[in-house]
Amino acid sequence: GLAAGVISAAVLFGMIALQTDLSSAVVVGLIGALICLLTIAVVFPYGAIVDRAVGRLRKALDEVRTTDRHVSINTSGCLGALALSIDETIAAMCERVDDARTELREIEIRRRVSESERQHTEAVLHSLRDAVLVTDQFDELTMANERAAEMFGFDINEAMHKPINDLIEDEKLRRMIKDAREMAAAGQRRTAEYIREGDGVADDEGISEGEYGRECYDVSMTCLPDPQHEVGGVVTILRDVTHEREISQMKSEFVSKVSHELRTPLSSINAYVELLLDGDAQDEESRQEFYSIIKNESDRLGRLIDNMLNISRIEAGIIKINRTDVDFVKAAHRAVDVITPQAKNKDISLSINATPLVYTAMADDDMIHQVMLNLLSNAVKYTPEGGRVSVNIENDDTNGSVLVTVADTGLGIPPDAVNRIFDKFYRIENYKRVAKGTGLGLSLVKHIVETVHHGQISVTSELGMGSRFSFSIPYQTEALAGAA
Repeated sequence: GLAAGVISAAVLFGMIALQTDLSSAVVVGLIGALICLLTIAVVFPYGAIVDRAVGRLRKALDEVRTTDRHVSINTSGCLGALALSIDETIAAMCERVDDARTELREIEIRRRVSESERQHTEAVLHSLRDAVLVTDQFDELTMANERAAEMFGFDINEAMHKPINDLIEDEKLRRMIKDAREMAAAGQRRTAEYIREGDGVADDEGISEGEYGRECYDVSMTCLPDPQHEVGGVVTILRDVTHEREISQMKSEFVSKVSHELRTPLSSINAYVELLLDGDAQDEESRQEFYSIIKNESDRLGRLIDNMLNISRIEAGIIKINRTDVDFVKAAHRAVDVITPQAKNKDISLSINATPLVYTAMADDDMIHQVMLNLLSNAVKYTPEGGRVSVNIENDDTNGSVLVTVADTGLGIPPDAVNRIFDKFYRIENYKRVAKGTGLGLSLVKHIVETVHHGQISVTSELGMGSRFSFSIPYQTEALAGAA
C-alpha cells in the first residue's frame, strides 16, 4: 500500500511537472519513487515493507518496457538506460536489505544468549544465602537478590535504579559502599565487618539470632569497571556470621566452664593427697575421712567426664542405642532404690504412684534409668529436710506415650531461671551453696529425652513451693530408631 501510494504520487507529479506523455511521466515518477524507497530503506532497514515496495516498483518498470507504444526512439533509449540504472539500484538496495536481515538475525541470537545468561545469573544470585547488592556509579541499585530484599525490606522490582539512601536505613553500610566506590580502583576488593541490630528471636537450631542484641556480617565489596576502566559500580556481598560467632562464643564459654568444673575436684583430690603424704592424718579415722573425700571427688570428676562425653556423643549422633520394651514402673523403682540412702540422710520421703496398668515403651533402659536418677537426685538435693519427693507414672494415650512426673517440695526455681535450667553448666547462683553439681545433669536429661527418644520434657515450678519435672516417651519408636 505504501509503495503503491509512493509510485502513484510520483507519477502524478511527473505528469504535471513535465506536461508530456505517460511514459515520460512514468519514468520521472519511478525515479521519484526510487528516491522515496531509498529513504524508506534507510529509515526502516528491517522490514517486509521494503520488499513489497521493491516488487511493485519492478512490476511498474516492466509495464513501462512492454506496454507503452507511444514513446519516441530517443525517449525509448533514454528510458532503457534509466530502467537499467534503476534495476542496478534496486539490486543494490535488495542486497543491502539482505545484509540487514542477516545482521538482524545475528543481533537477535546475541540478544537471546545475553537474556539467557542474565536469567542464569539472576537465578544464581537468588539461590545464594548471602545478601547481594549491585550499585552503579551514582550509588543507585541495579541488581539485588531475594536475601538482600528480605534483609533490608524492599521489593526488588520497585527498588531498581533507586538510590541506596532510599533503600538502606543504616548510614554505616551506605557509607561503606560509597567509600568503596570513591576510594578503591576498578577490580579492587575490600572487606569489612558490619554489625546490625538483631531481634534476638530463636532460630530452628535453638540458638538465638543476635543473642547479644546484634547480627554480625562479613562484608565484601568489589568495584566494577566501566568502559573507561574507571569505577562504574560496586558489588556488595553480606555474609551472615552471627551463628558462627555465637557458636565460637559458646565454645569458649564451654571450655572455660569445663576447665573450672574439672579444676575444682582435682584441686580437692590434690589437697587431700598432699595431706596424707605429709603425714597430717595421724590416726586411722582421719585417714579414712580423707580417703572418703578423695573417693567422692573422684566420683564427681568421673560423672562430669561421663556426662560431657554422653552429651557430645548424642549431639554428634554417634551414641549407641539399645531399644527394648522398657517397664517404666520397674525403672522408677530401681532409681528410687539408688537414691534412698541420700533421701534418708535428710529424712525425705520417696513414693511411686502408678496404677496396675502396663507402662511400657520402646526405649533404652539404661538411659531411662539415668534420666530418672538425675531428676530424683536433683529433687533430693534441693528439698529441705523432712520434705517429699514423688514419682508419678501414667499413660498418655492422647499422645501415645508414657508420661513420668518427678515432683518435690523443695526450694523451687526462680522464674527468670526456668528457661535456662536445661542449659549446659547452668546453675542457679543462690543454690550453689545448697548442693554441689556440674550443671550438666539436666542438659543430659533433655538430650536423652528429646534427641534420642524423640519425647518431650518440661518443668513447672513455684519459688519456695517445689518443682515438677515431666517427660514423655512415645510407645513405639521403631520408625525413628534409624534416625536416632
